Amino acid sequence: MKPFLRSQLERYAQRHGELDFLLSREDIMSDMSQFLKLSREHAEVTVIAGRYARLLQREADLAAAREMLAEPDMADMAQEEIASAEAELSQLDAELQRLLLPRDPDDKRNAFLEIRAGTGGDESALFAADLLRMYTRYAERQGWRTEIISESPSELGGYKEVVIRIEGEGAYGQLRFESGGHRVQRVPATETQGRIHTSACTVAVLAEPDEQEAVKINPADLRIDTFRASGAGGQHINKTDSAVRITHLPTGIVAECQDGRSQHSNKAQALRVLTARIQEKDRSERAAKDAAERKGLIGSGDRSDRIRTYNFPQGRLTDHRINLTLYKLQFIMDGDLGEVVTALRAEREAEQLAELEVGAGG
Repeated sequence: MKPFLRSQLERYAQRHGELDFLLSREDIMSDMSQFLKLSREHAEVTVIAGRYARLLQREADLAAAREMLAEPDMADMAQEEIASAEAELSQLDAELQRLLLPRDPDDKRNAFLEIRAGTGGDESALFAADLLRMYTRYAERQGWRTEIISESPSELGGYKEVVIRIEGEGAYGQLRFESGGHRVQRVPATETQGRIHTSACTVAVLAEPDEQEAVKINPADLRIDTFRASGAGGQHINKTDSAVRITHLPTGIVAECQDGRSQHSNKAQALRVLTARIQEKDRSERAAKDAAERKGLIGSGDRSDRIRTYNFPQGRLTDHRINLTLYKLQFIMDGDLGEVVTALRAEREAEQLAELEVGAGG
């Protein structure tokens, strides 16, 4: 294990002792907010300190087993213990590296996922519907719930724009690297000559804000409009102005919701989407500044970036940020996104580890 990681782990072990002491003090036990804050930190630190204690124990076991090798009647047992300790130490090393990486508190949150048709007209709108199906199928596999917040259907059954809410532990953390430009190459259903067309959609993934965050927006900065929802013909939602559009005047950011049954629920949901978009604007501006300082491969989520190509004639998906190519496009379009998500997260972890090392060296 690298020395800079070991010194960080020593600090966790020390902090664990400090937290044990603090949580036993009567003045802290009587201050509920302080007690809860320290308890949460204690829970996180305990995991790392516990795994580090196990690492130290197995290192001691390994050293003892190596000494035993010198005794002929103990050599076989020593070899077994050496193999076992080395295997577990390798596992603990990788696990502790991951645990030390800085965590984005938003990673645990629910997500809003927005898909917009781009270049390519009707074919782009149809591809937006395919992406929506891919993400909802992936969400089902994860045991997450999805609901459509707003939609703008196209004539041929696709979407000019669609926004969904994904509810589930870690939804944002898993899907955050989907933001960007998605390009499709295929023969459209409307093409009579059999020519391959290229079209594109943009995807944006936003963390659903904390309930308390929503109140930070000054109500005077909002313009709220109501209008008739454009649902399927004849349904009750067409008869009242239940759909809500909210504009944040300082930034010009707009959010709307038309899928709820009441104007009140639509307004609450639109406000959540609006808050998420404002936070994402701040986040992407910070990320762009960071990326200018260090050439990060992923994480900026700029919608103009072409991040991925879906080539249907070759059954191929290519993620251009990490040079990942998979020849199982039909499975991926059916929601089998796990391999792509895992590869993107692993790349981000490698970046973070490199940053940690540079920071420790500096």
